Amino acid sequence: MPSYLMDFLNYLGTIQGKSINTMLVYFYDLRLFLRFLMVHFGLAPKNVDFDKIEIRHAGIEILQRVTLSDLYAYMSFVSSNRDNASHARARKVASIRSFFNYLTSKARLLSSNPAAELESPKILKKLPRYLSVEESRQLLFSIDGEHRERDYAIMTLFLNCGLRLSELVGINMANIRNETLTVIGKGGKERAIPLNTACMEALQTYLDNRSRQAVSARDRDALFLSERKKRISKENVQHIVKKFIRNAGLDPHRYSTHKLRHTAATLMYKYGHVDIRALQALLGHESIATTEIYTHLDRQQLKDAVESNPLAKLRPDAGK
Repeated sequence: MPSYLMDFLNYLGTIQGKSINTMLVYFYDLRLFLRFLMVHFGLAPKNVDFDKIEIRHAGIEILQRVTLSDLYAYMSFVSSNRDNASHARARKVASIRSFFNYLTSKARLLSSNPAAELESPKILKKLPRYLSVEESRQLLFSIDGEHRERDYAIMTLFLNCGLRLSELVGINMANIRNETLTVIGKGGKERAIPLNTACMEALQTYLDNRSRQAVSARDRDALFLSERKKRISKENVQHIVKKFIRNAGLDPHRYSTHKLRHTAATLMYKYGHVDIRALQALLGHESIATTEIYTHLDRQQLKDAVESNPLAKLRPDAGK
């Protein structure tokens, strides 16, 4: 990649403390952007597959030519040619803004910032998809097989603690102390999650079984081990979740590990009457606005609210 892009990614990691995964997302976004610019400005070799265009020779002079109009042309390109929905386009806008801000104010390779006025697409807020209580029970009851104890503990933590996938696979044995789970969330932020009875019992059952595996485990620190006795991977967990969602008679295309996180948050809010700030802390959200999506009400609650109106039982002829 060009040196200025490498310097930017190093800045994200060393100064801003971004994770490797976040840095990769920035890299993929900006690689796509540079490829577009090379085509847009007629600098790419003809008859070359777009996804194989080399960006290492994309000099800083290319970026010095960029205007706000070029940036909107790029957003049109990712929308029509790459089928990017509003969420994906918004992320690309954030990547470009951060990149040009660095080039202008930090590296001082540009005299002006063409992305200063770049607007992000409006994102329609959708209610999160989640499992009902009965569907959650179905899912837990569907778990069987050689690794039942491990898989049951994984599902139980997802459905009770609202963990992210990366948080679950990153759990070490030392992270469980005094009925509390400590996880490392986004941005390397640590948070403590109290473990309820279901979690403690599922973990204890699994740990009794794990102790026999751990003798020859390659990663003895990892809580969840794969069949090869290494730390379980994200892909492995995703496969496990899809498998038992299918076993439970649910649609594997509608539900995922992240939907289990939505389920935990929704059930805590709906049945536990959890304060929104407490829910924010449990989920590790930086902004309260992110947590507010779980304050949605189901149809029965809406019906109950309308029926509770003191005028709900008033009849048309009551005043006659």
